[in-house]
Amino acid sequence: MSQGGMKLEYVLGVDIGTSGTKTVLFDKLGNTIESCTYEYPLIQEKAGWAEQDANDWWEAVVESIRHVIQSSDISSECIKGIGLSGQMHGLVMLDKEGNTLRNSIIWCDQRTVKECEEITDLVGKERLIEITANPALTGFTASKILWVRNNEPDIYKNTNKILLPKDYIRYKLTGEYATEVSDASGMQLLDIRKRNWSNEVLDKLNINKSLLGKVYESQEITGYVTREVANLTGLREGTIVVGGAGDQAAGAIGNGIVKDGIISSTIGTSGVVFAYTKEPKIDKEGRVHTFCHAIPNTWHVMGVTQGAGLSLKWFKDNFCQSELEVSNSLGKDVYEIINSQVSQVPTGCNGLLYLPYMMGERTPHLDPYARGVFFGLSPIHSKREMARAIMEGVSYSLKDCMDIIEKLNIEVNEVRASGGGGKSKVWRQMQADLFNQDVYTINSSEGPALGVAILALVGAGIYENVQKACETIIKTSTKLEPINQNVDTYKRYHRLYKKIYKSLKDDFKLLDEVVNFKDEE
Repeated sequence: MSQGGMKLEYVLGVDIGTSGTKTVLFDKLGNTIESCTYEYPLIQEKAGWAEQDANDWWEAVVESIRHVIQSSDISSECIKGIGLSGQMHGLVMLDKEGNTLRNSIIWCDQRTVKECEEITDLVGKERLIEITANPALTGFTASKILWVRNNEPDIYKNTNKILLPKDYIRYKLTGEYATEVSDASGMQLLDIRKRNWSNEVLDKLNINKSLLGKVYESQEITGYVTREVANLTGLREGTIVVGGAGDQAAGAIGNGIVKDGIISSTIGTSGVVFAYTKEPKIDKEGRVHTFCHAIPNTWHVMGVTQGAGLSLKWFKDNFCQSELEVSNSLGKDVYEIINSQVSQVPTGCNGLLYLPYMMGERTPHLDPYARGVFFGLSPIHSKREMARAIMEGVSYSLKDCMDIIEKLNIEVNEVRASGGGGKSKVWRQMQADLFNQDVYTINSSEGPALGVAILALVGAGIYENVQKACETIIKTSTKLEPINQNVDTYKRYHRLYKKIYKSLKDDFKLLDEVVNFKDEE
């Protein structure tokens, strides 16, 4: 079978996300042949907790693989490999038989404040950042392991293996207990420089190394599809499964962030500024994350703002009823209508600023108590100013991330916008003006699924390395240049924006105390 002299070679990119699993079948030029998404619930037993049933992910993977193979009508013989991407930091605990012992505690769970303090005490704050490149954070896996040990000792006692979400899917596909460097970096048990488990951290936290899977580079073959899974899915027995990557590193490969100078700015629920580096660059204050990248012997630095797209979605859900009605009657996306209103408001929103800290903040302020703020509100402001202020506030926060990255001597000469926010021309222009950089979009919007499909193409030997694959597959499509006048306006406003947080920092903590006030017995 060949098409115009081209061998028919395909790969699967499977992305195990928080809201659902997306499986995409690509040809070797990165074109989408077929795609399928299966959703599943989030389990929240208490405020601040977030869990999922790992078996739901597996069911979604089986169904979505089966669907794309059947719908595409492509022989499974032509599918040369599978790449896995997934939500990072989630904890999956298995018994000796390989069954899950409890629901997975996922990335956005906040129950482990005590355990983070415990980790910091046991390893030492500075030493922890030296080895793992990050301070102890509630989202990371290590603190979740300690929480289970402290609160559910029987489950901990029966644990034979600890895996990340996508690595649980790998185990189900291949029977292998393995992970790869980019996702493992987010467990806080990896020596970032050595790209392997840190014996020192494991010893100090008293976690047995045998509980963890083998660590691979992201494009390496980690296992092969078993006969049983081939029967379940329609895949060919023996199809290779490569390391894959955590969703952020996978998305970066899918955006071509694979060489110096190209940075991505992604606005989804959170906002992420992501940079490639040839050596590990670590922020001693721990305001940005440094992880292994999904390319051998490279690293990445990322700044994360928690409430990016989330802020705009909150505003749309609560205040944009009339826009929703218009969008339904015209069959247009509601965000298009919001964007057109926002574009009528001048830069700086006539003196209205918004701090996007609805979910606390990670970069540049490691502050769980921070909250969202409108500042400067007056009768001249209407709904559309508020919408613009939200988009500008998120962009100021991304600029804070960018400033830290530049201070680590990482060069920036091209920014690629992606995620839901990347589709908005208005929002991309704000970023171009604030960063004072050209902002591009690229020819694919598949992000993580494409990123791990590229890793599978390299693992299958179809491309020599990730960079060459990206050169062939990823092209920039639109470009926005900074508008000088706006650059100057935003500089002034950004200075004020940074001051507001400093002025309110103690009051955020006080607010938490007031809200959670308990009468002395």
